[in-house]
Amino acid sequence: IQRRHQKVIEEAPSPFLDEATRRAMGEQAVAMAKAVDYCSAGTVEFIVDGKKNFYFLEMNTRLQVEHPVTEYVTGLDLVELMIRIAAGEHLPIKQEDVKLTGWAMEARVYAEDPFRNFLPSIGRLAYYQPPAESATVRVDTGIEEGSEVSMFYDPMIAKLVTYGDTRAAAIDNMADALDAYYIRGVSHNISFLNALILHPRFRAGHLTTNFIAEEYPNGFHAADVPQSDPIIPIAITAVIHQRHEGRSGSGSRFTKPNREDWVVVAGKAHYSVTVRAIAHGHEVVCNDHVYRIISDWAFGEHRVQAEVNGNPVTVQVDRCRAGYKVFYRGNEQELLVLPPAAADLTAHMLEKVPPDLSKFLLSPMPGLLVRLSVKEGDEVKAGEEIAVVEAMKMENSLRAAADGVVSKVLARQGESLMVDQPIIEFG
Repeated sequence: IQRRHQKVIEEAPSPFLDEATRRAMGEQAVAMAKAVDYCSAGTVEFIVDGKKNFYFLEMNTRLQVEHPVTEYVTGLDLVELMIRIAAGEHLPIKQEDVKLTGWAMEARVYAEDPFRNFLPSIGRLAYYQPPAESATVRVDTGIEEGSEVSMFYDPMIAKLVTYGDTRAAAIDNMADALDAYYIRGVSHNISFLNALILHPRFRAGHLTTNFIAEEYPNGFHAADVPQSDPIIPIAITAVIHQRHEGRSGSGSRFTKPNREDWVVVAGKAHYSVTVRAIAHGHEVVCNDHVYRIISDWAFGEHRVQAEVNGNPVTVQVDRCRAGYKVFYRGNEQELLVLPPAAADLTAHMLEKVPPDLSKFLLSPMPGLLVRLSVKEGDEVKAGEEIAVVEAMKMENSLRAAADGVVSKVLARQGESLMVDQPIIEFG
């Protein structure tokens, strides 16, 4: 699966190829390597049409970024074999020794904002906690908590790779691993990755290189993140809040000690819940459904790893101001947990109206202002180039959305810009 010719999800083996086609492609790749006396690890790329006809694209004289999926399904360490060949050793295996077992998925975790047309994000990784590695989860990365993502390099943070006996198992393991991937300080594409792997068409294996363009023709939005049970993060947040209240001891103006009835406010939606302590956990009742939550979560942890009605679940919960920011299955939402009387009062709260920024040209990303094409007093037409911002090795042309007159120039050519920094004000 790729976006703008940049790979996002890779898997092995292909859900489309049959054994005969796969063998024929391998034979062509070997013949090509022999023809040029090539002796090292390399990757031959083919593209396949709907009738399983395949066509040569290119050969890379190196391992691909996605080589971990091949390592998972073959059980071979390709990097080690490449080094041994370079040292003059012979391959310790023959072609007939290579067997494909199980299924592997790789998701590329990028510092970019999928809700803002995948604009790159820069900054310091204030918190970075990848999922725990195991026999079915692998994280290849070169960064750690405190590392900086700059505007000068590729924004890839890590390669998250999962394995399963079947394709469905590999996808489920990927969804769980993405839930456990905790990144703060920069925007990231984990919501988008979640939406991709949980998409019914992806799970069915009906894939093409145009998958993203076909399924998200108008861009990616929060509504595109599927939720099999949206009450799970509601219930877990209620439990976390109950524990915080219990820790404070005496309650507050609106709460009483050992309160069990709460209302979880998610935007304009209100969820009445009852939270009761049970052995090793809590029982939450919401909409006549019972959620039995068993967890050893401790205060200060950002990830709640629990069993919900016997199923393993990971929900990210951050306390913020009076409420919580919650991330589950790619969906991020702000929740308030209130006593019923306080929840009723939220209907009377004034809504904060965002400022009108329609008269400004804002930098859509952090980057370098390499060119200003206008000056104060210039008349501009819709579609005319106003400025060029360079970020992540790419130049991005910013154009006027409508006809207007430049009232003020608020940034200098050569200046480093922050995201949403005003560049031009129109009169």
